[in-house]
Amino acid sequence: MGNERRGEASTGSERLARGLGWLSVGLGVAEIAAPRALARMIGVRDDDRLHRTMVALGVRELVSGVGILTRPRSAPWLWSRVGGDVMDLALLGSALRSDDSKRGRVAAATAAVAGLTLLDMVTGRELRRSAAGAARPGRRRAVDVNKAITVNRSPEEVYAFWRDLQNLPQFMEHLESVQVLSDRRSRWKAKAPAGRTVEWEAEIIEDRPNESISWRVAEDAEVTHSGTVQFTGAPGGRGTEIRVGLRYEPPGGVIGGAIAKLFGEEPGQQVDSDLRRLKQVLETGEVVHSDSSVHRGAHPARPSAELL
Repeated sequence: MGNERRGEASTGSERLARGLGWLSVGLGVAEIAAPRALARMIGVRDDDRLHRTMVALGVRELVSGVGILTRPRSAPWLWSRVGGDVMDLALLGSALRSDDSKRGRVAAATAAVAGLTLLDMVTGRELRRSAAGAARPGRRRAVDVNKAITVNRSPEEVYAFWRDLQNLPQFMEHLESVQVLSDRRSRWKAKAPAGRTVEWEAEIIEDRPNESISWRVAEDAEVTHSGTVQFTGAPGGRGTEIRVGLRYEPPGGVIGGAIAKLFGEEPGQQVDSDLRRLKQVLETGEVVHSDSSVHRGAHPARPSAELL
């Protein structure tokens, strides 16, 4: 869950960064296209020197805005906005001390720029933290897998088979056992390299009989993953369509090796293979192996296309 929260925070910071990028572009266009009108609007004295300054500030805003929109995850572009904000505040402060400025308008503009400066700083800090977290040794991006298969059994039968978690090792190739601890919690054991094993606890977070099961690992588990399996009646009364959605983030070391083995070098292929085993177990009572495949060792025979 901690990884999910960090991902959500990062996504929110990127959305905010894009918004600030568009704001920079808009301000830049206004400062270049209508510097005198903008100066009058914020209440500062309009002269040739200010005209040139406004155009220069507009160019700076455009450059920052384009940089942010091009790379919304890049903190340095947000910090370039902060530098520009400091310049704006200095100019507005000088205008406040001028006798010929409209101080009410200048004060309002100063407050607005101060607020944007704070927003730029917070967003830049969050993006920098996100980038630092992604760069930590051993950290990997979460992997999403979505697979489906049709089984010639009713949703009620398929749900009941999967809900009895001790059945899962029958078709999940690298899973050794599942120990049921309570109605919602279970302990899983999987094969690891060099004859070792790895274990973790999982929790069912949503259980909709005959429709779907969602789970996640316990918060203190070394293996970070979650998923949902859905059971839907196939069109034409052809059985049940099973859809699996899985998200996991394999760590490094022995645990990482175990998860790589558990899900296969290509996660989608491993889940696809496990679903074919499930289809064979439910329809024939056993896994039919084929030794004439390109895979190392026996693999479940692939059903003909019309059965899928």
